[in-house]
Parts: sequence; C-alpha cells; structure tokens
Amino acid sequence: MTCPHAATALGTVPAYPFGDHADLRLHPAYAALRATTPVTRVRMPYGGEAWLLTRHADVKKASSDPRLSMHAAADRDVPRAAPRALDSVGLMGMPPESHARLRRLVSRAFTARRVAALRPRIAEITHHLVDDLVADGGPADLVTRLALPLPTAVICEMLGIPRTDQRIFRVFTEALMSASRFTEEQVAQAAEEYADYLRGYVAQRRAHPEDDLLSALIEARDEDGRLSEDELLMLTGGMLVGGHETTANQLAGQVLVILDDRRRYEHLVARPDLVPAAVEELLRYVPLWASVGPSRVAIEDVEIGGVTIRAGEAVVYSLASANRDETVFDAPDDVLLDRTVNPHIAFGQGPHFCLGAPLARAELQCALEALTGRLPGLRLARPAAELDWHRGMLVRGLVELPVTW
Repeated sequence: MTCPHAATALGTVPAYPFGDHADLRLHPAYAALRATTPVTRVRMPYGGEAWLLTRHADVKKASSDPRLSMHAAADRDVPRAAPRALDSVGLMGMPPESHARLRRLVSRAFTARRVAALRPRIAEITHHLVDDLVADGGPADLVTRLALPLPTAVICEMLGIPRTDQRIFRVFTEALMSASRFTEEQVAQAAEEYADYLRGYVAQRRAHPEDDLLSALIEARDEDGRLSEDELLMLTGGMLVGGHETTANQLAGQVLVILDDRRRYEHLVARPDLVPAAVEELLRYVPLWASVGPSRVAIEDVEIGGVTIRAGEAVVYSLASANRDETVFDAPDDVLLDRTVNPHIAFGQGPHFCLGAPLARAELQCALEALTGRLPGLRLARPAAELDWHRGMLVRGLVELPVTW
C-alpha cells in the first residue's frame, strides 16, 4: 500500500479517507503526514480535491479563521466526506451573523453554570439506568442500557420531548449520519418524517407550554421575534440529534478503552477523583468522526502551515489526528488517565465549538463515576477485537458493548 505522503511527493493526490476504520484505530498515514506534509492535497469521496490538515496548531487556526467558511460550502458540490452537501438551512451552514445570533439564543441553556445545576438530575438518571442494569443481571449491552439512553433522556427532558418518541429522531439521526449505509431516498424520507414530527410537537407545546427549553424557544419565536419558525424547528431538531448521538458513541468508546486494558478501569475504581481528568484524556484519545467533519471553503487566500490555500479551495481537517500531535501531547498514542496538560480539541474550536460540550462532559463524568463506583468488577463479556462497529457512517460507533460484572 502506498503511503499518502509518499504519493504526494510523487505528484499524485491520494484518495481520502485512507482506510475504512470504523473502530477506534487511526490510520498510520496521519502520523506520517504530521511529520512530513501536515497540509496536503487529498481526493475526497465527493466533489474533488481538498486540503487536509493534520497538525494541532493548523487545525486550531483553521477552525477559528473566518476566511475558511462553512457557509461558503453550503448547498454546493464542494469536496467533502459526506454524500450530501452541507445544508444552508442548518446551523453550521448559515451566514456568520445568523449563526452567531442563534447560538446566543440557545447557548444559555448549555453554560457551565446551567449544566452544574442540572448535574444532580443527570446523576439520578444515570443511577436509575445502572439500577436497572444490576437488577436484570449480566451480561448486558452497555450501548442500549446506558450509553444511548443516558444522553437521550437528558436532552429529551431539557426540551420537554417524551422519551417514547425517540424512535422518530433515532431513525433520522442514523440516516443523517450515514455515509453509505442509507440511500439518499431513505435519508430524504427520514428527514420528511422528522420534520412532520417536529412541526406537530411544536404546535402541541405552543398550545400547552411548560417549563422547558422548547417552550422558551417558542416564546422567543412568538413573543420576541428573535427567530423564525424554520429556525425554531431547525434548532429543536438539531439539539435532539446533537444532544444524544455523539455523546452516546463517545461514552461507549470511552468505556471500551478503559475495559480493554482493565488496569485503567481498576485505576479509576481506586481513584474516583481522577474521573474528570480521565474523561478529558478519553475525549482526546477516542476518535468520533470516521474521517473528517464538514468542509470549509476559503473565501480569500489563507496561509496555513506554510501553504497558501487559494480562494475557492476546500479545507478539511482531522480532529483525531490533531489530538495525537506529538508536538503538543507527550506519549500521544498512550492513554494517561491522569494527564494534567491536555489542550485537546475534541469539541472543535472557534465559532463552531460544540455548544453541548459542558453537558457532554457532565454526562460522561456521571457515567464513569457510576460505573466505577457501583460496578468495580465490570469487564468486557467479549474481546474488543470481536466487537461489531457500525459501517458506512460518518461517526464511529459500536453496535453493542457486551459487559458483565
């Protein structure tokens, strides 16, 4: 197999992604590129060639530079990893001023202070799930028993959405996150059903408001005029999807890492005070995207890593590669649960930094605290090498995580 950086040196542009890694491994090409060609041309699955960034400093710069625009990539056949172009009606594809306005509107629900007030309820939900797990006995699937229901329950409560309706947004989430698993017709059908559901539920909550985030957004729409009806539906739908899918996959991946080398789990059992640092280290180590996230397009010439990216050219970057940068992290391929200096960028950077980061951190911490505190004998029921991963998706996720105790 030809290494991508060697191919570039020979004048050819390598195909990207470099390998179909649905599990937690990173292709060795990332390390080779960081060392030799950190800003390199690649041929994307859709739309042609883009610049791929692999170093921490370059990814941070690109994430915050307004000259590299997601809005400029919206609704265009730009080089990208996903089969469908970024939608201009979605939050990420909006013009910067609209994006900032809507982020301000919902960001207050996800501040560190608000999440700290919510944390006792997150812990309560977590312990109820562990209660049920223990009552039913092992072995059990930690994906369906904890990793998925925990963030789903929390975001549903915040928005005032019945958990019994989760099938509808789960179907849409899986279709939206599909790279090749679903056809475009299936994605379109799931999106239509999801939109119909959201319109119906917003109408119901508008008629009978309660003390929840959705009612507050409806009030902002109806009384203050701070967003349109389409924006209200987009924000509600986006928070439902973003509020559970990524955290569920990250939680399952984190538990797998600490159980695969059980000394890590035992370390947290003995040192529960390390859980916050361990969550940060696992956020750094566990890759979320199967390859890269949404593309950006340069709206004027930009220099990154000594390379001039011309106006109109597309840029993608690997957060997972940036989080393994040897110039930033000591022993980057090792899991150091007590790592003290950890400037990872798992939640992104700049104006598109993940709004739900404080909430995700709280959920991950509560989950690891409950598991290590109540199930000190927790272990994998099958070897990690035998576990199944979802294929054809934009994000990495376990099909199941069988455990016993």
